[in-house]
Amino acid sequence: MRVLVTGATGLIGSALCAALRARGDTAVPLRRGPRATDAPTWDPPAGHVDLAPAGDLDAVVHLAGATIGRRWTARYRQVLHASRVAATAQLVATLATLPVPPATFIAASASGVYGDRGDELLTEHSALGSGFLATLGRDWEAAATPLAEVGTRLVWARFGVVMAPAGGMLAQLRPLFRLGLGGRLGSGRQYLAWVALDDAVAALLRLLDDSAMAGPFNVVAPEAVTNAEFTRAYAAALRRPAPWAVPAWVLRLAMGEMADELLLGGQRVVPARLQEAGFAWRYPRLATALAAAESST
Repeated sequence: MRVLVTGATGLIGSALCAALRARGDTAVPLRRGPRATDAPTWDPPAGHVDLAPAGDLDAVVHLAGATIGRRWTARYRQVLHASRVAATAQLVATLATLPVPPATFIAASASGVYGDRGDELLTEHSALGSGFLATLGRDWEAAATPLAEVGTRLVWARFGVVMAPAGGMLAQLRPLFRLGLGGRLGSGRQYLAWVALDDAVAALLRLLDDSAMAGPFNVVAPEAVTNAEFTRAYAAALRRPAPWAVPAWVLRLAMGEMADELLLGGQRVVPARLQEAGFAWRYPRLATALAAAESST
């Protein structure tokens, strides 16, 4: 299988490319920058996508997008929208004009598409939510739909927070927790949808391989946990205390609206469709996922 990967140098993308190559597939990174003769490139702000060097493609896994982990100023909201919605629309339009469009297009999305829903159990059949992240996610997913008109199978991978030895949320939290400065955020009752990096990659491979799997899939572990439960589990994995609590007002003062949606809100998401398909998680429980991540650092 020949697979074009955007975001190939990111946390999930680099691991996916390695997994594809390990099993004998060809991973073709879509590089950012000016046109090159030896590699497919794109420059979304400049409006160009050059896929000619990619050759015939069986599938595309689209993972690129600016990080949501910084303050959402009005200007940065535009960056987030452009890097997800506009860039996806540009890529999709180019793919649709290929003599033979890819058979499969897997687009990254996020559990934030459901909005802050408290204790409500959320599956792929649940209504989408409201708020900036939910609207961004909805628009991001919609940008891929024109490919269906040329017969491409569309899959939306709604990722939870990825637990990995290096990079992602754990890399940001590890220094604080190792110093004994970890703590819950606000009430700690908000849910965290999460997935181990190995399971995120394995889910993507399954979605690539199984032509019967289409539409949205929650790429999360079966065990959703609250922020307080995550705090206790991570402190235990590092054998450190985590006695602190960061008041909600402090987070709002420091992060603005981002605090309410990303830190104080949450989604109790379950991977119903992956479970129905018989997918087997390597790390279905948070404690074992954290222990594995920390043993690799």
